[in-house]
Amino acid sequence: MRIIIAPAKKMAVDTDSFAVDGLPVFLERAERLRAVLRGMSPEELQALWRCNDAIAGLNAERLEHMDLRRGLTPAVLSYEGIQYRYMAPGVMEAGHLDYLREHLRILSGFYGLLRPFDGVTPYRLEMQARLAVDGCRDLYQFWGDRLARQLASETDFVLNLASKEYSRAVEPHLPPHVRFVTCTFGERKVGKVVEKGTMCKMARGQMVRWLAENRVTNRADIRSFDQLGYRFREELSTESHDVFLKDEAPPPDRTAPRRSRISGL
Repeated sequence: MRIIIAPAKKMAVDTDSFAVDGLPVFLERAERLRAVLRGMSPEELQALWRCNDAIAGLNAERLEHMDLRRGLTPAVLSYEGIQYRYMAPGVMEAGHLDYLREHLRILSGFYGLLRPFDGVTPYRLEMQARLAVDGCRDLYQFWGDRLARQLASETDFVLNLASKEYSRAVEPHLPPHVRFVTCTFGERKVGKVVEKGTMCKMARGQMVRWLAENRVTNRADIRSFDQLGYRFREELSTESHDVFLKDEAPPPDRTAPRRSRISGL
């Protein structure tokens, strides 16, 4: 089993907590992207990044001094989004970290596919960014089927905990023998299942942590996930989709005496 997750925009440098295991498998293609980005003007970069002046300035400076082979941070510690805070790899036990090494993969617009302890440096490049490279109209075409082929060489079961922006870089290219199962974390609203961005990120990170703590490697056990109030709903799930709904608040107790609206009564 391989678990795929999305990266986070906010990144940090931590060269002290854990050593890196090696370099990303698609490092040469990341170097090509770096060269293309360095050839762009500040205005073009800011338009590509879709950010304010301060963030654009920070990332332009990072790009100018970017070294992809030295002073690196393990990927799983480099990203600082909500998902990663709930995963909390920095306080995991050694055995749980070993589980991540084997089973977790991080999708990236810049690096392609990362193992948790591949060494990375801060960058800004979302998978859906409209960056034309070497005749490719965007990053989906630039990466093509490479990420899917790498995953297929490692496993026949991919558990998708990534956003649609990133999972679409993998799912269409997987060979038929590789099962691809997406998890949805939602709530019922007017008879429909609705996903909320922040809650989804929290649940994805919590699930990765729970999977590591319980050494889960098969789909049946994945469905036992019960963190943050979520429960598996078989009647809403399909062969390629597992749905987890947040516990609904109990209905009000109609037999309980109602308080008066008048102050003091």
